Amino acid sequence: MAATKRDYYEVLGVARSANEEDVKKAFRRLARQYHPDVNKDKGAEERFKEINEAYEVLGDAQKRQAYDRFGHAGVGAGAGAAGGSPFEGFGFGSFTDIFEQFFNAAGAGTTGRRTGAQRGADLRYELTLTFEEAVRGAQKEIEIPRWEACATCHGSGAAPGTNTTRCSACQGTGEIRRVQQSIFGQFVNVMVCDRCRGEGRVITTPCDRCSGQGRVRNIKRVTVNIPAGVDDGITVRVTGEGEAPARGGTPGNLFVALSVKPHEYFKRQNTDILYELPISFAEASLGSEVEVPTLDGKETLKIPSGTQSGRTFRLKGKGIPVIHSTQRGDELVTVKLVTPQSLTARQKELLHEFAEIERQQNERGSHNLFDRLKDAMRFE
Repeated sequence: MAATKRDYYEVLGVARSANEEDVKKAFRRLARQYHPDVNKDKGAEERFKEINEAYEVLGDAQKRQAYDRFGHAGVGAGAGAAGGSPFEGFGFGSFTDIFEQFFNAAGAGTTGRRTGAQRGADLRYELTLTFEEAVRGAQKEIEIPRWEACATCHGSGAAPGTNTTRCSACQGTGEIRRVQQSIFGQFVNVMVCDRCRGEGRVITTPCDRCSGQGRVRNIKRVTVNIPAGVDDGITVRVTGEGEAPARGGTPGNLFVALSVKPHEYFKRQNTDILYELPISFAEASLGSEVEVPTLDGKETLKIPSGTQSGRTFRLKGKGIPVIHSTQRGDELVTVKLVTPQSLTARQKELLHEFAEIERQQNERGSHNLFDRLKDAMRFE
């Protein structure tokens, strides 16, 4: 035989005339007391289910009206029949949500007291180099607008000869603790003190030059050493040349992003240099010695007779230095045959004579080839 259900008003310990807020307060109190995650006593879980069932009915205006007229029969099976959460109506979806809500709230503004030296912001500067500067390396002087430590107060923010005092708002802890009340007790919300900004001490007499910030805006000339062999897109770090933090600490770094201008006739391929050498028909046919520009000056290159257009020659060690190394790439010289666009009468005459000789050689070569084919096939 099923146990007789207790009166829902009795379960929550409220009068039948209790308003909605009284019912809600009663449930909160009992839920905190009997929830199995809080109360490990035997029977606490069953008691909580009973409280849950009662609140599902009395916390809903329509269900409560039916219950007042018809008792348990007016609301069906009771516990869990209507679905939903017993915490609906006051901001929580479940018991777990209550703890997440409170603990997240407690941690949302918590950053902790600032300890140790602060670090300033990093800076970025874009620098354009010539092709030669990138290959050989260079020393460049640039101007950087940045925050620097105040020379008067040496970054402390306090006027010379004065001292900071303990913050009265946080009593020197750098933190403000606020106690919040919840249905499960008290929660402590820890936040950085907004008066001393987490430092625990305040300046009573600010420095006149920096107005207590500990730093001033300035234009700084910085020397940047560019190593030999850098390429477009490389970033060089200059340690400690970034911005100074407020109230002392370690400056940030300066990052110099490099871009390289294209060369008039050299091209780069990793650590090799590409160069296209124009030569005449006569130089390619007869062979010659020509001068080739390199990064180190002119070099003599021997062109063998019968050189075809597109042939590439390699000049060892005449390319780009490997960064922070003694090694270098090569220079690759590609021959390009140039056809003259305007000829003198004598040049035309010689070319016609050359063309006739070639035609006769080709005819003799074709005839000899035909005779050899006949002999091979014994063709009459």
